[in-house]
Amino acid sequence: MKKLTYKFFNRKTALVARELLGKVLIYKNKDQIISGIIVETEAYVGPKDLASHASRGKTPRNEVMFGEAGHWYIYLIYGFYNCLNIVTEEKNYPAAVLIRAVEPLEGISLMEINRKTKKLENLTSGPGKLCQAFGIDKNLNHISALNKKSPLFIGDIGTKIPKSKIIKTTRIGVDYAGKWKDKKLRFYIKNNAFISKK
Repeated sequence: MKKLTYKFFNRKTALVARELLGKVLIYKNKDQIISGIIVETEAYVGPKDLASHASRGKTPRNEVMFGEAGHWYIYLIYGFYNCLNIVTEEKNYPAAVLIRAVEPLEGISLMEINRKTKKLENLTSGPGKLCQAFGIDKNLNHISALNKKSPLFIGDIGTKIPKSKIIKTTRIGVDYAGKWKDKKLRFYIKNNAFISKK
């Protein structure tokens, strides 16, 4: 398995979001490995994107988005759920891809413990569920996914998702974002059982 490189992430955010489908999210937590195939993503593209945290300018919360591609941006929503994003594009152009859902591969029993459920399709079918299942929290914020010692990274196992199996649609929960709520910047694998329902 090849680890994704800076070159992969330092491209247009929508392209990265689409091409992350089929890649593998891997978290090496101590002696345990949790992994899953990325099946759903959303692109957040620059300071003019009103659905993006970057539209409010640079803050202590979002400053990692203004940094180099390939770093993790993890934030809390509703005071409880973490969301996992990977920074894209050139430095000082704030953009990132939200990883919304994965199809579990390794560490399923640990995911079940973390999520307190044995219902497979409910383990990682949403950004908050995914982070909870993997045990991902803000301690990993700002860390580079490209570093050899990084416990959290994305690998390529050679899977190519045909364009005919990729659905491109509007993002979820961004009704406040004016015309940006209608931008088709969400991507998911057609008929996959693990995509988020909302």
